[in-house]
Amino acid sequence: MSATQDNTATSMENAVARTAEAALERVAAARAAIGAVIFGQETVVEQALVTLISGGHGLLVGVPGLAKTKLVETLGIVLGLDARRVQFTPDLMPADILGSEIMEEVEGGKRAFRFVRGPIFAQLLMADEINRASPRTQSALLQSMQEYHVTVAGDRHDLPRPFHVLATQNPLEQEGTYPLPEAQLDRFLMQIDVLYPDRAAERRILIETTGETDSVARPAMTADELMTTQRLVRRLPVGDSVVDAILALVRAARPGEGDAAITKSIAWGPGPRAAQSLMLATRARALIDGRIAPSIDDVRALAEPVLKHRMALTFAARAEGETISGVIARLAARLG
Repeated sequence: MSATQDNTATSMENAVARTAEAALERVAAARAAIGAVIFGQETVVEQALVTLISGGHGLLVGVPGLAKTKLVETLGIVLGLDARRVQFTPDLMPADILGSEIMEEVEGGKRAFRFVRGPIFAQLLMADEINRASPRTQSALLQSMQEYHVTVAGDRHDLPRPFHVLATQNPLEQEGTYPLPEAQLDRFLMQIDVLYPDRAAERRILIETTGETDSVARPAMTADELMTTQRLVRRLPVGDSVVDAILALVRAARPGEGDAAITKSIAWGPGPRAAQSLMLATRARALIDGRIAPSIDDVRALAEPVLKHRMALTFAARAEGETISGVIARLAARLG
């Protein structure tokens, strides 16, 4: 290699190092800003940040009252994103999300159609109680989540960048709901389970949210800085051992490919998009943790949220009391 090539490579490495240092500071500031408003949900906050820094979409599942809506609102403010909320209901129509064309009179007395944008034209869309809308309305999000544009009346309309969907879902109340189809579930990089806070966190919630003043979220990043961080995530190095661990985990979660004692419980497993999501998520988690390269521990930590909504158990396994979480835990424990 020539001296010129050596200098170029060194300059590129230095540039990446400087970008990484700046990103680490921004991410740490964002995490601290979120923690000042959202109490006792450190894992949820981490996974939500991992989802957004990876450039993906997240599905937050939890009973009412666990600050899911508050978390999404806070993320929008802290990350400097144009955020909008749509409350999903059975009578919600696709046009209520995407927008529609209206006829208006233009100069000269002529009439023409004008496209009026819906709330999906935002950088962060909160789909609140997404499973309450009909399948027709749910499917309106499919194209946008994968291709980052929508088609209305045959015309393409590009969405803002970055574009993220954070949807919420109540796992208990199923009356009047429509389960999300597998194709749409696969578009979510993670399923983030929002659990009850511990006693200490709940005590802090009681004290700090029932007084005269309440904590207010403050911006820690801009949309451009978030996109810079997302580009950095795709440039971070991943060791062969981590790549092999991701492949081994995802492939072992498919019927007929892993240990027969485990895969006999699996009706269908994750596809290649799951491996892609896990690769990005491990890089993002390492960055949030102040590291430049991910480890196998990151793969273990993210195995459940990345794979849980991309798998299903057989009827016999469910009858025996088996769970998706239990299967994934057994698979993750086998990683070297």
